[in-house]
Amino acid sequence: MRVRLDLSLPPERVLLALREEPWPFALVGRWAGGGAIVGCGPRTLLAPGEDPFTRLEDLPAPSADAVVGGGWFGWLGYGLGALVERIPPRPPRPVPLPDAHLAFYDHVLRMDDEDVWWFESLTGDTAPLDHLLESLAAAPDPSPPPSAKFSLRGGAGHVAAVADCVERIAAGEIFQANLCLRLEADWNGDVAELFAAAAPRLRPAYGACFVTPWGGIASLSPELFLRRAGRHVTTGPIKGTAAHPEALRDSAKDRAEHVMIVDLMRNDLGRVAEYGSVHAPPEPSLQPHAGVWHLVSDVTATLAPEHGDAALLRATFPPGSVTGAPKVQALHVISELESTGREVYTGAIGYASPNAGLELNVAIRTFEVRAGRLWLGAGGGIVADSDPHAELEECLVKARPLISAIGGSLSAVKGSDPSSFAAPLVKGRPDPALGVFETLRGRENLEAHLDRLRRSVRELYGEELPEIEVPDFDGAVRIDYVPGRPVTLTTREYTPRPLPIVLTPLTLPGGLGAHKWRDRLPLGDALLLDADGTLLEAAWATVLVEREGVLYTPREDGRILPGTSRPDAIQQDLRLEPGDRLFVSSSLAGLVPAVLAGTSPAPHAGRPRTRPRTGGSAPAPRTSARS
Repeated sequence: MRVRLDLSLPPERVLLALREEPWPFALVGRWAGGGAIVGCGPRTLLAPGEDPFTRLEDLPAPSADAVVGGGWFGWLGYGLGALVERIPPRPPRPVPLPDAHLAFYDHVLRMDDEDVWWFESLTGDTAPLDHLLESLAAAPDPSPPPSAKFSLRGGAGHVAAVADCVERIAAGEIFQANLCLRLEADWNGDVAELFAAAAPRLRPAYGACFVTPWGGIASLSPELFLRRAGRHVTTGPIKGTAAHPEALRDSAKDRAEHVMIVDLMRNDLGRVAEYGSVHAPPEPSLQPHAGVWHLVSDVTATLAPEHGDAALLRATFPPGSVTGAPKVQALHVISELESTGREVYTGAIGYASPNAGLELNVAIRTFEVRAGRLWLGAGGGIVADSDPHAELEECLVKARPLISAIGGSLSAVKGSDPSSFAAPLVKGRPDPALGVFETLRGRENLEAHLDRLRRSVRELYGEELPEIEVPDFDGAVRIDYVPGRPVTLTTREYTPRPLPIVLTPLTLPGGLGAHKWRDRLPLGDALLLDADGTLLEAAWATVLVEREGVLYTPREDGRILPGTSRPDAIQQDLRLEPGDRLFVSSSLAGLVPAVLAGTSPAPHAGRPRTRPRTGGSAPAPRTSARS
């Protein structure tokens, strides 16, 4: 049923009025024929371990009068691609979000395309309406969100990644891959206020905001991923971006990029469609969206009678426009070349309703918030004639209107010549399913090691590390945790290695992250560099650099393992320079000298001779050694 409301608030203010309610959300733009859908107080949430694709089909019978009425609302994050294909692990995830968030609402507020508000219910129960109207009567005026100062650490790394991707295309490995980077800011604002500031300015076709106890998302997406009404399915892939329509109309590169993704989406839909029902227009349309122009095509199909929404999603997820072609190999390339793991970004956001069917956007132009961090992904399709510096600029062209809409700023970014980062690329990522471990010298710094292991087990597997009794042993002690198995503890005698340690530079975009993986990859004695050439760590130790008598080490910023013992050193972004003296530090070896492979040891290869900084600056941060 539905009840017409005497309400004239814009949807962003309705969301603000309900933001203290449990699990509020808002969809604005073209959803369900145009207007907005706002809800709160769901009946149930997707449970941990449930298959979100299958859960979307768990719907009651349609209600008689409501256009939407309710249903499952939420997001399907990029990481759910692992439910569909055997793909490699993602790069490090600095602030993980749940891969899926779905909540079932049996009533919603809906604004139609004539700006008329309705209370719609799947059950016929109007009891929640009085409480909603009471909250709406006290709807606050929007307040500007706190200023967000975004930085792009990975600009040069993105240039290098694009250059590598172009080489792979030339070698025939793939035809196209969508490569993304991340803009980040320290931020402690309200995601509903952020959405209320941005949505009226940008007027997204498929805007969405979900407020959760841990943070939330604010999506200003222009792109339709899937719409299923009855058995009729539509997808609207966007590929090709420029600041001006003339540049896009004349761009052979953008048109080639677009054709490949339209073909990919036709193929994906063909896996679950009735034979001969998949159609695409002969030419894309030019559409303006949030400060840029895009090439857009609507691909349509009729879903075969034996298939439902779960099969449709398994055939098409993640969206082709944000992955590449062939899709599975593009997913491998993305994992190897991107520096941070994608969260909700490039997944899908929307609903499944017994009345309105299925409707999901492509989760691009999406702000994500958690733990005092605000981040925004931006990317583009890489093809054979992509220019690395132009691709970086395209990312920023997409991001600038969004950042401006929330009153934020973006630090100046300069690309770099990818040829300056010559270290070979590591193939693959550590497999989290193989577990994590710790090594230590006897019981030295035991609690610090156990704390680090507990943190990894909790974050990665949602479990608690059992109590461990470590013997008083003067040698190497190793503790292994593999999900689903008992914790094991082994000991061995420790034999010091010949010095200096010889390190071979390798590039691993984003590094190994903040966990000590049992899957060590073929790293050996590697000196790991990020994609832009910044120093990360050795494969088994913290790396330190002595420069003009001062000891430096990379920042513990999520790209490297946080340490357990602490030599005094200044944390900062580092690139190796002539004259630097290298050291590595681990719980087993202590602080020992190192050299690059193919070079001779420095004349003084002993312990570093550090001196304090001068000039009244703050005390040097302390850094960690690892094993």
